[in-house]
Amino acid sequence: MAKTVQDLLDMMEELDTYSFATVDALGFPHVRVISALHFEPDAIYFYTARGKNFARELDESGGRLEILAYSEQRNDTIRLSCKAERVPEDQQRHWIDVQFSEQSYLYNVYPGETNEIGVMYVVRDGEFEWFNLASKPITRECIPFGAGIVHEKGFRVDASLCVCCGTCEDVCPQHVVHMGSAGTFVIDEGHCLHCGNCFEHCPAGAIERL
Repeated sequence: MAKTVQDLLDMMEELDTYSFATVDALGFPHVRVISALHFEPDAIYFYTARGKNFARELDESGGRLEILAYSEQRNDTIRLSCKAERVPEDQQRHWIDVQFSEQSYLYNVYPGETNEIGVMYVVRDGEFEWFNLASKPITRECIPFGAGIVHEKGFRVDASLCVCCGTCEDVCPQHVVHMGSAGTFVIDEGHCLHCGNCFEHCPAGAIERL
């Protein structure tokens, strides 16, 4: 069954920790484990302190952010490529109070009025990718979040170059390449591992990387 945005938000909300990836001004990646998130049907809110490099990297990169959530119990991985923006100033106090009421340990980190050093960010648009590597074959879906755009990934067969030798079918570790109705091989993108084995072995160069 196809996943919806709400399915993925619900799955994320069940988890305790999330990995947030940013890039600094020198181009080096930074990954942080964050547990304090608040979920709305159309948005994800999170808190950090204004003086942290995390906030600096978000602000200097235009909010570029990757959020990764993994459920070991269900073998589900959810990745959200997105842009975060600061919550408007007149709404900051409200969302800080919401965040602290849900994650009470934050009061130990920022007691009393010290939580005013914090800043709330919100994500409303992006691209979700969900995959489960435990299923056979593996399953994956890309879903737009808000006004986000789904970008094509993986590989496909160029029918004009395919010589129907069957090499791609033979080397696919998930066995998701098959002869299509048009008489050339096709890749089932919903189960493709994106490993590139077909791309590297095709003698006709008919596999296109997206």
